[in-house]
Amino acid sequence: MTASRHLIALLKSHIDGDSEHFLSVAMQVAAHEARQGHGKLAQELRDLVDDARQRTKERGKKPVPLAQPKGELAGLVSVSYSDTRFSSMVLPGDLEERLKRVLTEQRQQHRLRNHGLVPRRKLLLLGPPGSGKTMTAAALAGELRVPLFTVVFDTLISKFMGETASKLRIVFDAMIGTRGVYFFDEFDAIGSRRGERNDVGEIRRVLNSFLQLLENDDSDGLIIAATNHPELLDPALFRRFDDVIRYALPDDKIAERILKNRLATFGTEEVDWEAVVKSAEGLSQSELARAADEAAKRAVLVERTIIVQDDLSAAIAERKTPTHT
Repeated sequence: MTASRHLIALLKSHIDGDSEHFLSVAMQVAAHEARQGHGKLAQELRDLVDDARQRTKERGKKPVPLAQPKGELAGLVSVSYSDTRFSSMVLPGDLEERLKRVLTEQRQQHRLRNHGLVPRRKLLLLGPPGSGKTMTAAALAGELRVPLFTVVFDTLISKFMGETASKLRIVFDAMIGTRGVYFFDEFDAIGSRRGERNDVGEIRRVLNSFLQLLENDDSDGLIIAATNHPELLDPALFRRFDDVIRYALPDDKIAERILKNRLATFGTEEVDWEAVVKSAEGLSQSELARAADEAAKRAVLVERTIIVQDDLSAAIAERKTPTHT
């Protein structure tokens, strides 16, 4: 089945004139052959691909063409290009290092594959709302200059569970055809539905289908699943991902950096940062960014180029009211 899907992808990329994707699929075939124990054939394929890439010597890396999803896939994913970069994110040192490692392995995946190694490409992101999981997916897509495909769970989860499994296969088949970041947000949607009805057996089959598809996938796509509720996930899921990355609410240093970065074009000499950070305790990264934006608006509307204490205090207090929680 895998060989057939690769053959179809090779033909499609050839017809579309997408030589880079053709070579990427060829590398997937080489990886598949290596797993089957055909080391000599795998190495020959890798050598041919490397030689082809060396001869083309592309001038600057162009973004992957943004092909609009067609047919059933169109209702299952939304697609966009992201201009988000890691430089626009404020992350704890250890988290930043882990994400940069993923990025480095993705950018140098051909070197890794030449040595029989597989880059990290299946990530599970866990953490509270607004902690940066969605932004991470966007940043990886932006840094790699590939499309961001966000899976739409409303249409993926069908009232007929057998259809859901087949829809999952459509999404995974798309990964063979188009390299990109495939983002499964609110991933607990599969697990959290277990207790809603008496069709646990059907839901289990959907989960098993996802596990099988995830384990067998050897495309160039970067698969990212994210959830605010890791306690709802089946334990078997954790073992299928290359990295499980946990996010948390920002500490004082991160909170201050987020606010200062967001207000970098304003004067902030009058701000008591210690008091501001203390008042902002409990706010997520996204809430802090919004509070900074609100403070900036207050200053702009009264024609000020500096941020005063009241600007931030009022904005933070507003974010902490019940309507924003």
